[in-house]
Amino acid sequence: MDPSEDSAFDQYRASVDKPLARLFRTYGRPEWRWFALGMVMNVLARTSSLLPPLVLGAAIDSVFTGNAAFVLPGVPAAWLPNTDAAEFWFSVQVIVGSFVATGVFTWVYGVAANTFAHRVMHAVRTDSFERMQRLDMTFFDDKQTGEVMSILNNDASNLEVFLDNALQNSARLVVMVLGIAAIMVWLNAQLALVTLVVVPGMFLFTLWFMRAVEPRYVEQRSTIGKLNTRLENSLSGIELVKSTGTEDYETSRVRDASYRYYQDTMAVLKLNYFYRPGMELLAGLAFAVTFIVGGLWIFSGAPWFFSGSLSPGAFVTFIFLTQRLVTPLAEVSNIVDQYENAKASSERVFGLMDIPVRVQDEPDATELDAVEGRVEYDDVTFAYDSEPGDGDSETVVENVDFEADPGETVALVGPTGAGKSTLVKLLLRLYEVNEGAVRVDGHDVRDVTLDSLRGAIGYVGQDTFLFDGTIADNIRYGNFDATDDEVVAAAKAAEAHTFIEDLSDGYETRVGERGVKLSGGQRQRISIARTVLQDPAILVLDEATSAVDTETELAIQRSLDELARDRTTLAIAHRLSTVTDADQILVVKAGRIVERGTHDELLQQDGLYAALWQAQTGDRDALEAELTDG
Repeated sequence: MDPSEDSAFDQYRASVDKPLARLFRTYGRPEWRWFALGMVMNVLARTSSLLPPLVLGAAIDSVFTGNAAFVLPGVPAAWLPNTDAAEFWFSVQVIVGSFVATGVFTWVYGVAANTFAHRVMHAVRTDSFERMQRLDMTFFDDKQTGEVMSILNNDASNLEVFLDNALQNSARLVVMVLGIAAIMVWLNAQLALVTLVVVPGMFLFTLWFMRAVEPRYVEQRSTIGKLNTRLENSLSGIELVKSTGTEDYETSRVRDASYRYYQDTMAVLKLNYFYRPGMELLAGLAFAVTFIVGGLWIFSGAPWFFSGSLSPGAFVTFIFLTQRLVTPLAEVSNIVDQYENAKASSERVFGLMDIPVRVQDEPDATELDAVEGRVEYDDVTFAYDSEPGDGDSETVVENVDFEADPGETVALVGPTGAGKSTLVKLLLRLYEVNEGAVRVDGHDVRDVTLDSLRGAIGYVGQDTFLFDGTIADNIRYGNFDATDDEVVAAAKAAEAHTFIEDLSDGYETRVGERGVKLSGGQRQRISIARTVLQDPAILVLDEATSAVDTETELAIQRSLDELARDRTTLAIAHRLSTVTDADQILVVKAGRIVERGTHDELLQQDGLYAALWQAQTGDRDALEAELTDG
């Protein structure tokens, strides 16, 4: 794989130490009772399942052939019957009882094991999501949604399968192998050696497989994240795809990503297809050799270098137990498969959790109470830095100074990419300043809690996001206790009430995913209503009307003017006509404030603002000359 194509989480994944041990330490320990119950019931179930062949062998030798006394390992002779009829019915009772016990213990084990697995994965999934939400905006700027979804869904599900199946199957394997080995040694140590001689070979074969398959699982988990990203991007942009007639191009890109996933999956499966039959062959050989040696022993006495006797009952028990041994040993491949898959997935889950959060509350952060709305930018500089210390940064804001008194409106204008949106996002602490300070009412925003800071600021952006739900739910979002009357009042203030009432279900109309059932202007007014309901002391308007038509803009602008009344407002404007009444206009170019003043003052300066104004009123040549100057 090209290093440039490495997952965004690879560097964090690589530093995760003993991920499965960490999974148990962090999430399994609180649920240890369910785990312990499942393990105990699993051991009892497997132990019970070993009784029928043991009892059957004893009954054959004692009841049917009369070659030996009725004995069971660990059971005093005085506790056992001493007549053929009694021994027969005792054997029947033990065999039936063992099947019943196995069924009951297996049921309890299944409930306990599944409860443990699902409770752990519920905690992992929710903690991962909570951690992801706390990550900085720089994380979301260059990370793909599909990659994150792959971790929250696919990787978490792999861990669930491991906790639910692999652990319990491992316990089953240990109990069966040790239990069967003990019974075989008790019956005939020489024949037991024949049966169990393949176990060391299976162990070495398994070690080789684990080392060979692990890097292939890592590649597979990474490529499924990339496939999910490609699918998510293509589906999110379906309108653009259809409008540009690029369905074949997108299909080709998905086909390439899918084929890469297919190749990585086949790389894993090819090893599995070699390993699993190999394990089954070794287990089958153990059964065949046991049958041959035991059969010859019964027919003609101890063969070759063996000595002593072997009763028919013991031989039958060996055959049954050897067959029982084949299944758990053959399942080692599934256990290893699930283990390696879970190890790769847990590395990615904890890799996500280990991504550092840089924007967070300081230990001594205070609440921002009774906000008046004074905003101050003091020599602020900010650069996008992909990772601390990597030297790969891009300065987008440099030495910015300005103040906004309570109730004032400060407009930020300038060419696209000048750093206007970044400036207001520094106020919300979506990003952290590198130098200087941003203050609210004299408090550095880094010294107050994020909740109180963002609760005091209402943000209306150009790209309005609505959740799939009702209109009322979306207006109420962030102020969930608001009454219906308060929701309606907010909608009226945003000039949204009329169109909402005209919808089929009014405020209970579902807007669809991302609000697709509403127009851009309708979504924007719902966003404004949401901000009205928040009643913030400071208002941030980030080109809130640039994506709508003129008529809709006028309606929205009336809503914004009402919303901004008596509030400190920072307004980013694409259309300068919307900010001509601002108390102060800041002209931003290449991350710096190059002009400031009122509308009339800036026109008199005949600089960039004047050129922008002239361009929007018909003279574009002046703007081109101003932008290329210097």
